[in-house]
Amino acid sequence: MIKSGDEIRQAYLDFFESKDHLVLPSAPLVPKNDPSLLWINAGMAPFKAYFDGSLEPPHPRIATSQKCIRTNDIENVGKTARHHTYFEMLGNFSFGDYFKEKAIIWAWEFVTEVLEFEADKLWITIYKDDDEAHAIWKEKVGLPEERIVRMGKKENFWQIGTGPCGPCSEIHYDRGIEFGDSSEDVLGGEGDRFLEIWNLVFTQYNYTEEGEYIELPNKNIDTGMGLERVASILQNTKTNFETDLIKPIIDAVVEMTGIDYQEDEESMTAYRVIADHLRSVAVAISDGALPSNEGRGYVIRRLIRRAARYGRKIGFTEPFLYELVECTAEVVKGVAPDLKEQLAHVENVVKSEEESFLKTLEQGLNILEDFLVDLKAENKQVLSGKNAFILYDTYGFPLDLTKDIASEEGILVDEEGFENEMAAQRQRAREAREESSFSSGEIDKLYASFKKEIEAVEFTGYNSLTEETSVIGIIKDKEKIDSIKAGEKANIILRKTPFYAESGGQIGDKGLLKNDNFEAEVINTFEKAEIIVHQVKVEKGEVKKGDQLKAVVYDNRRKATARHHSATHLLHKTLKEVLGEHVNQSGSLVAPEKLRFDFTHFSALSEQELREIEKRINLAVMENYPVQTEEKDLEEAKAMGAEALFGEKYEQEVRVVKMGDYSLELCGGTHVEATGDIGPFKIVSESGIAAGVRRIEAVVGEFALDYFSQQLDTLKQSAAELKTEPEQLPNKIKQLQQEKKELQKELDSLKQKLAGSKKDELLEQVKVVAGINILTAELSELDNQGLRNLIDQLKDKLDSAVIVLASKSEQKVVFVASVSKDLIEEGFHAGNIISEVAKVAGGGGGGRADMAQAGGTKVAKTAAALAKVEEIIKKQL
Repeated sequence: MIKSGDEIRQAYLDFFESKDHLVLPSAPLVPKNDPSLLWINAGMAPFKAYFDGSLEPPHPRIATSQKCIRTNDIENVGKTARHHTYFEMLGNFSFGDYFKEKAIIWAWEFVTEVLEFEADKLWITIYKDDDEAHAIWKEKVGLPEERIVRMGKKENFWQIGTGPCGPCSEIHYDRGIEFGDSSEDVLGGEGDRFLEIWNLVFTQYNYTEEGEYIELPNKNIDTGMGLERVASILQNTKTNFETDLIKPIIDAVVEMTGIDYQEDEESMTAYRVIADHLRSVAVAISDGALPSNEGRGYVIRRLIRRAARYGRKIGFTEPFLYELVECTAEVVKGVAPDLKEQLAHVENVVKSEEESFLKTLEQGLNILEDFLVDLKAENKQVLSGKNAFILYDTYGFPLDLTKDIASEEGILVDEEGFENEMAAQRQRAREAREESSFSSGEIDKLYASFKKEIEAVEFTGYNSLTEETSVIGIIKDKEKIDSIKAGEKANIILRKTPFYAESGGQIGDKGLLKNDNFEAEVINTFEKAEIIVHQVKVEKGEVKKGDQLKAVVYDNRRKATARHHSATHLLHKTLKEVLGEHVNQSGSLVAPEKLRFDFTHFSALSEQELREIEKRINLAVMENYPVQTEEKDLEEAKAMGAEALFGEKYEQEVRVVKMGDYSLELCGGTHVEATGDIGPFKIVSESGIAAGVRRIEAVVGEFALDYFSQQLDTLKQSAAELKTEPEQLPNKIKQLQQEKKELQKELDSLKQKLAGSKKDELLEQVKVVAGINILTAELSELDNQGLRNLIDQLKDKLDSAVIVLASKSEQKVVFVASVSKDLIEEGFHAGNIISEVAKVAGGGGGGRADMAQAGGTKVAKTAAALAKVEEIIKKQL
């Protein structure tokens, strides 16, 4: 009997393959060529262009098991049985092929005959006006009338804005009264009894701007079955979290904590959140996403922080999520095999982000402390919802932690205000999602409409930089026009073209379109709906649709770009050799004047490693390996050992670029004929751009020669300024550093004398609180040692005292504290005092009972920090 998640997935794909569906692997979570989506969030999302007709599908019937991420209900994850940020959607799709009858009959066949669900436990909902679907379920499938339930537009009609839409039919499984008997445990309710397992969407209308539903000439089928939900039924688990698609991760966390999964509601929620978020994070990173402060990177960061916060609830105070990535990879291997291959990279990204969050958490504590200090100063008792939300949204600070800390200071939190801020954020996210719909594909349709007029071999620029061709379309301001005149800009589509469209990191070509009547400069070339588009500015004459012309790519620019592109292939291979096989490309820019290459690695490269990389690449250049390209079947190319770029989705036919025995990659870009054409290779910078991701910028050919010349000029100018020869610069710099050191010593000595001269003045500032001498003072331009020396001089004059001195500069403040021996015996401790003082100034520190030091970054809070000393003494007394 089919039971495991992997078995269910395979049975589904096998079933629809037997119904003449093309089975495709899951698309990466990061959408390709779809700026309207942060993530692939449904099975149909990778096929939007097929549904709206802007692209032709490889087969009229397709089936997939698609990885998905949704975060719109993130606050419910872990608290309910079925809310997830990451889930798997089984789907079968028809693009103008079969429609309702086959979709319904096959769905029933699969759930009853393959999955062996009891027919009397299945209920069907349909759109209230969909008599066709009702007839199929009743007459073709044979369901009794009472188990076919009509519902309204909200429940059973799929529509987002304008564009393709249609009624739905959902299959629900009745888990029995033991799963719930509340008012929510009904069809379409939020209870756990009736479980919606499969949604069949019948896309049959086009909703217009005028509010009309017009029948589509080519109707589509889009279905979605939640794998986790089906697994929970077949495995007889109470929630999705106990299925084999999630539970092994929870078990691994339980093993680490020793706390039972079901010990209490709070622990159970924590385990679920951690397991769910790990699936999202690990798979998303393996698909090319990285933590950052915006877009999908922010989602990754938020999920890691949320999981880490819940980890604290079950005892984790150090990074731990990264240790669970390997277990997660094993759980999701059936749909996300790339995660196993990227294990080291994903672990390092997650660990780095966890470590960063621990620091951020400290920041949040400091910000909260500031809020509380300000409230006390204003004699207020409630922290605003807005400030509580800032702590949550910016610093990842959970509301319950904010409430706990505030209550210790007698401060309440405006929870209603916080919820209002949360609701406003959700509304903004909702509006952003609603703006993204099929209507975003209208512009793709516009460009795709030229497809039938384009020659089979549209791009001819691999072999020639000129082409005799003709204009088949002109687009300006999202509309087709017939002509453009001198001074105007527009996008032009040619029957065939030698211009390379921006792709794979390589920027688009520039050049000229011309004939006897006009000349237009191509200022960029890009791709839209698989059509090469030339952005032009007409310099003279008039360009008309149908014009014959000569297309000419700028020769020097293309060749310079090709040199840099070929160099990236050598760089990729060499990085793997020098740093390790974990290195993978995670982004690139190939331009005429430079290359930029982003890759996965965990630490900055040493000078020795950079030199070794440069040396190997230049040796490969001098070997003058021939650069050969050929078309291959994808599986054949991979069998040859061709390097496929991480996170890319390839067509079945791919282009293989081979550089002797040195490099073999899948690539559609333009290249040199032999590596010797690249010329000298020079790395100009190496830096970190994200957790676990480094960036190298380099130049080749004439740009490398220019770089060498500029560096030599700088060397000569620097030597001239220091009145020496370039080869003597190191010795001259050492000499100047030694002189600076001696001058600094002299300056420090003068500062100490100046501080000593203030000793008597400071002694006059001593306060007596309950018989205890307290001296606090703010100085300037003294370092830690200077303050300590001054305190030693003051202690000679004060047998019994608490002394705290501060010295501030523009960017930081330094504190040093001292407590005399007799006061230590009374319970005063310099380390404890300085820790509380520094916290006011946004810092921290500590030390011994008699002497301690600390630092802070909030220079403006220095006086307030010193004022804290007297408060601490009084409180302790």
